Amino acid sequence: MSPEVELVAPAGSMDKLKVALRYGADAVYLGGRSFNLRARSSNFSLAQLEEAADYVHAQGKRIFVALNILAHARELKALPAFIKHLDRLAVDGVIVSDLGVLDLVREHSSLAIHVSTQASVTNWRSARMWQRLGAKRCVLARELSLKEIRTIKDHLPDLELEVFVHGAMCMTYSGRCNLSSYFADRDGNRGACSNTCRWQYHLVEEQRPGEYFPVYEDDSGSYIYNSKDLCTIEFLDKIIAAGVSALKIEGRMKSLLYCGVTTHIYRAGRDRCRQAEPYRADPDWLVQLRSLSHRGYTGGFFHGKLDRDFQNRAGGYSATHKYVGYVKSGTADGVASITVHEKIARGDRLEIIKPHEAITAFTVTAMWNTADDAPLDIAQPNMEIKLQVPLACEPLDLVRKEISPHTSPSSSPTLPYSEPGQSLSP
Repeated sequence: MSPEVELVAPAGSMDKLKVALRYGADAVYLGGRSFNLRARSSNFSLAQLEEAADYVHAQGKRIFVALNILAHARELKALPAFIKHLDRLAVDGVIVSDLGVLDLVREHSSLAIHVSTQASVTNWRSARMWQRLGAKRCVLARELSLKEIRTIKDHLPDLELEVFVHGAMCMTYSGRCNLSSYFADRDGNRGACSNTCRWQYHLVEEQRPGEYFPVYEDDSGSYIYNSKDLCTIEFLDKIIAAGVSALKIEGRMKSLLYCGVTTHIYRAGRDRCRQAEPYRADPDWLVQLRSLSHRGYTGGFFHGKLDRDFQNRAGGYSATHKYVGYVKSGTADGVASITVHEKIARGDRLEIIKPHEAITAFTVTAMWNTADDAPLDIAQPNMEIKLQVPLACEPLDLVRKEISPHTSPSSSPTLPYSEPGQSLSP
């Protein structure tokens, strides 16, 4: 495998950006407060973009900024100033899907242009046209097979190809959905999708208004548009062999735990593909990916036409663990400062995840409110606490808790621990 194949991770906030880099990303992608398709993500102000670019470049990594809206005329006036700001920051590329936006990028900057998956590039002639217009990289539509990706690369060896390898899947071609706008007045093409495809539906016959007929696929009901999430760790070598330049993880709006675990595992998989022996995914990688909140997993379109198992007919999410917080600062004396995301109680069994060490499981015996050092029995979300821990912690170590099997009936088996834990690393 060529060493140029990079792992691109999502950064919906500054903390997620730092987690992505700490857990193995070669590059991150993010959005400003406007012009990108994650309107409900935290996103970055102009000052935060400068901080992010400086931070990423100081670590020798790359930063890509999404400009992938389908722009309306009212937005064209403000775009040049934003593009020039990105050019001054020397970001490593912008992600576009609109020809007008591409034209503005070329007119006002020397930034590298990446074509968004929103542009639905599905063949080599489309890719060639984008290349002729100045694109350096195409983020291919998620509907392509390995064979189709190889065909594009064979025709355009100088064009970088990027593909999504993990995360949520849309039921339409690369996000072009009208249901969200119709039902919720939230435009998926403007970054505000309501995930309408995940809802249950009933049938109404034209001559029988007001009568709702349930549509059953099985005992769980009907989720005819609800896709499982993409997971390709078991055949990552085949995706790389198809000629891609970059592997991309979806999830700018997901948790820090999701960002850290997915990035770490796909980095381990990518690195294993470089070895001489045949590629084989570590079984523990799948255990860890299934520990995250997900809708079930599918290999997507990479092997050709989808089968019936592509749909998440049960609806909802499954997970074996939940994210409860991250280490804000740590000391070597067994006490760590934690930013709490989900409730923590004395007696809870927690686990600490580090990038290259064993997962450490422990029972909460003592914690204090950081503000006044008052002892706590329960820590609520958004609190800053001091927590007694069994090892030295560092900033952005991640904290999770196992979910009771009774509340997660479809979850996969949990990782069998032997104290202090089992390594997340390969």
